Amino acid sequence: MSLQTFLHNLHFDIEKANQSGWEVDWEDAPLTYKIYKDLPTIPLSLNVPLSLKEKKDAIEPNLDEIGYFLWYVYGLTQVAQTAITSGSNEMVNMMSLNRRFIPSGGGLYPNELYLYLKSDRVSSGIYHYDVARHCLVLLREGNFDSYVSRALGNRCDLPKCFGTIFISTMFWKNFFKYNNFSYRLQGLDCGVLIGQILEMAKRFGFKAGVYYQFLDQAINHLIGIHEREESVYGVIPLSIEESALIPHDNVKSKNYNSIDLSKELQAVSHKYLVKSKKIREFPMLIKLNKVSMIESTQTFRKVDETVEALDKRHRIILPKVERLSYDSATICKERFSPELDFVLRSISQKNLATLLKEATASFSYLNDLDGSFETNNNRPKLYLCLYNVEGINNGAYYYDDHTHTLVQTKLGDQRMQLQTGMSAPTVNLFQVPICIHVVGNKEHIKSTHSYRGYRIQQMEAGIMVQRLLIAASALGLGGHPLLGYNVKLCDELYQLEEIGKTSLIQIPIGHYRNRPWLKGNLHS
Repeated sequence: MSLQTFLHNLHFDIEKANQSGWEVDWEDAPLTYKIYKDLPTIPLSLNVPLSLKEKKDAIEPNLDEIGYFLWYVYGLTQVAQTAITSGSNEMVNMMSLNRRFIPSGGGLYPNELYLYLKSDRVSSGIYHYDVARHCLVLLREGNFDSYVSRALGNRCDLPKCFGTIFISTMFWKNFFKYNNFSYRLQGLDCGVLIGQILEMAKRFGFKAGVYYQFLDQAINHLIGIHEREESVYGVIPLSIEESALIPHDNVKSKNYNSIDLSKELQAVSHKYLVKSKKIREFPMLIKLNKVSMIESTQTFRKVDETVEALDKRHRIILPKVERLSYDSATICKERFSPELDFVLRSISQKNLATLLKEATASFSYLNDLDGSFETNNNRPKLYLCLYNVEGINNGAYYYDDHTHTLVQTKLGDQRMQLQTGMSAPTVNLFQVPICIHVVGNKEHIKSTHSYRGYRIQQMEAGIMVQRLLIAASALGLGGHPLLGYNVKLCDELYQLEEIGKTSLIQIPIGHYRNRPWLKGNLHS
């Protein structure tokens, strides 16, 4: 199967993309977090702040603040137990899950966080954030400003950055359950994590820039991870100076490549705990990761900028609204993904306008693709089906964030069609007033970024998903990201085929009732 066919099937016909005869071995499931063995550790403070308002005046963070930041980004935050009945005798089994503040496909969290840290209180070097023990594990000691700078093509002023985050994907962590479909999930999960990093950076007064293009093998070599098991998907330098992070094209910069750069550092290899005794092969994931890698900084590219033609269909002008003000700590703790818990209640036009405005306005972020993505048609767009929204006819719409209007695509109650398109009845869409689809180009950004473009598009969609979930939670609503739906059906609903776009993920949003479960927070 060609890679192009594989990606097509991954999106439109997952059964053709997956390996046949697949059975999940739950008894041999991997851990949802990576635990390194026999390496120096630095414990992080457990006295995390229980309130997070946006900091305006930033100063260089201390180690405690770094620890708080990492915990709110990716730490273990909640233990949940759910009672499940099974069999004719209705036996009750208790299912326990360790949760974090962000959603993840199946709660498997395939990503890992590494940090290049420079601090007065610890040795400069490469650390792994140990989620299970809330500590930093030292993988490689030293100052790597020059090395990381060159791996990014000298587009960032690393000496002015107090830290750099490397987000990796461990392929087996969700491949064991989702087969080849995990490749799509991994990009989305990584994007959701990036979205949380950007949110928390604002709260802690940090500036963050997202780099999708870097010398993969050189970065993996620096950390000491093997590309057949794990690979870095995104690099995020952190600074208190925004000017240090703005990607710039340095015409005088020398061309660098992974092979030469990697030779400067001795290889490191560390033991870590996986738990699975048998790890099955995932050749398509390895192949796609390999062809997506960048070998030379000379191949770094901007995304082609395209501007949409004016859509002359009927528009609804949404009410002007202010940006939301909220406590991120509270919002993170209250975020909930309803399944059969949705309860149909009317949504005000103001709340709908606020949800859409907040999600898209906060999506402008520093990156190495085209700056801040303010007018580029290649960025993710929001399409939505509405039912029982105050003052708006039931129907399918496109949100134009530049004019803050809804463009009508099809009138009528679309809930039956959406419910029919679900691959499993996990969510009752008849109880949902807002069903959003994040939409992107059908050919992603392949023209400029080849197969890496697919991964980038999924990551961008994940960022948008996280922005929507945060905004929904701030409005007292719940949202549940879904991939188990008929993409072709939704594309037809919004007439996306004729404009070369496709639906990337579906997020029903609405009111919900509390679920009968026991849960305990892992903080006081």
